Amino acid sequence: MEASETISVAKTEIVKKAKKFIEVFFEEKLPKQLVYHSFKHTATTVKEAAALGQAAGLSATDLEMLLLAAWFHDTGYTEVYDGHEYRSMAIAEQWLTEQSYPPERIAVVKDLIKATHRDETCETEMQKLLMDADMSSLGREDFLSNAEILRAEWEAALGKTYSTPEWAEYQLDFLLTFKFLSDTGKERYKEQLKDNIKAQRKQLKKTEKKAKKKDKEATDTFAEPKRGVETMFRTTYSNHMKLSDMADKKANMMISLNAVIMSVIITYLGAKSTALGPAFTKNPILTVPMGILLATALGSVVSAILSAQPDVTSFKWLSRSPQVATNRRVNLLFFGNFTKLNLDDFQGGMNELMRQKEKLYTNMVTDIYYLGEVLARKYRLLRISYTIFMVGLILTTISFGIVLLYKM
Repeated sequence: MEASETISVAKTEIVKKAKKFIEVFFEEKLPKQLVYHSFKHTATTVKEAAALGQAAGLSATDLEMLLLAAWFHDTGYTEVYDGHEYRSMAIAEQWLTEQSYPPERIAVVKDLIKATHRDETCETEMQKLLMDADMSSLGREDFLSNAEILRAEWEAALGKTYSTPEWAEYQLDFLLTFKFLSDTGKERYKEQLKDNIKAQRKQLKKTEKKAKKKDKEATDTFAEPKRGVETMFRTTYSNHMKLSDMADKKANMMISLNAVIMSVIITYLGAKSTALGPAFTKNPILTVPMGILLATALGSVVSAILSAQPDVTSFKWLSRSPQVATNRRVNLLFFGNFTKLNLDDFQGGMNELMRQKEKLYTNMVTDIYYLGEVLARKYRLLRISYTIFMVGLILTTISFGIVLLYKM
């Protein structure tokens, strides 16, 4: 068969119709996330199949069936990802039957499509040619760019996420183990396949170098903290200490003030009761404002004492934890935690902490968090103490006014 006869088969009526059908079919039904297995990939596969078929000297009929299989081999992606080849066979059979294509040729087209499944074995020369055309990206100059498109498709369609070094390593392993099946494919793609392996190996080394540099920068950030980070921790600790000191002073003030008020009231009531005896009990209404003031002073002083009371957070289960140093919820440097450990466990935890540079700040952040919790409790109780004291003064004043009006 002459070359002109072989080339013309690509333009046979049935192949032209198949191209138009697939173009519309993909436009309407192919999921948008399939950016690699698109019409462009199918058209490229057809082009490579035509070149391989011509180089292999296929007859016009065989080449036509090869091209039809190439056009339909990925149509199953419109319905399913894994095992799409079997759906592609059904779609091809339905369309070719509608075009009154000979049944025996439809069977060949289906077998060609089926052979592209990863679990199938390519036995005939045509099956090997179609498989080589489908995988021709590995032996073309656009391999690296196509690999990135496939990576994006897997992430969007399958949820498979690879880091850049992982993807580079995966692609290199695939290139090293892949073999084209037909003699024609081996001859056509062998040189570019070697170049792609070299390029992929170079890219892997480059990504690994970047990853190591990034890890080193991250390690250096923790091991040799910047002045701004140190200032942040220093300022935060200083502010916490000042706020805690202010809370304690306010609590001491409320304790002293209410203690004086309670002492005066109790002393006054005791003295009056002793001096006046039964005469004092004839005016019990006077005890109402004093009782209110005494009760509220007591409530206020109790809240102030609770606020000033030391609060030591600890983890009772700490001594049983094998990873005490790396636990994000535990501050190993705080005495309320490490006093629960024996000396050996504490030393082991500290050594583990010092070996892991990225954990150096974790304990400080945890400490700040729990200091904040203690401060929140202090100021909440102080607010209660001030509120009780204020309400007590108001009620006492009102009750004294009522008593004076009653006396008048």
